[in-house]
Amino acid sequence: MAYSHTNSKDVTYYLHKSEVTLRGGKPQTIYFFSKNVKNEKGEPCDLPEDRVVKENPRNGFLTVSKKK
Repeated sequence: MAYSHTNSKDVTYYLHKSEVTLRGGKPQTIYFFSKNVKNEKGEPCDLPEDRVVKENPRNGFLTVSKKK
């Protein structure tokens, strides 16, 4: 089941992940939110233990960052 988060504007987003390769050849996992459970750019996933969800107070945009 995908992780879901409802922002302050009452819009529900679902967490997705995608494996990308950086210019130097290093693989990296990126996390992003989508309004739909299914997204062709990534697969639904759960929130990793070492990550936290942050919300921009001005526009309600959600981001995932590492815990400090």
